Amino acid sequence: MIEESAIVVKVDGGQAWVASRQNSACSGCMQKSGCSADALTTVLNKKPVPVDSELLLETGDTVLVAIDENLLLRASLLLYILPLIALFTGAGIADWLLADNSPYADLWVAASALLSLFLVLFLINKVQSLLLLNYYPRPVVVKKL
Repeated sequence: MIEESAIVVKVDGGQAWVASRQNSACSGCMQKSGCSADALTTVLNKKPVPVDSELLLETGDTVLVAIDENLLLRASLLLYILPLIALFTGAGIADWLLADNSPYADLWVAASALLSLFLVLFLINKVQSLLLLNYYPRPVVVKKL
């Protein structure tokens, strides 16, 4: 689990709206661009975010918010690796189907690669929009600090 401390801004039923709490060590660090210690801070800093909570919370409480890192790993594989595989597969199939002395063979290979890339990106978008209607993984409150 990737964890980050946050402050409860609003409580609404089983949800708590939280805003990130700036760590004192992170404010002066020169390595912020390459640091993964504040992974959720970049999301939570923008505006209060709803998180699921089974704890009794009040406005102003400091809580520990977590999200499953396996979910982030699967999402990154889906969004980065699958399009690359499609790009190379489309180019490989076009190269395999075309004869060696075909005119504009390189152009057809490039067009096939881009077409397969855009097709996979379109399919990822459609599958993602269908799945997100039923399952939207949100951070959860792990404990009250």
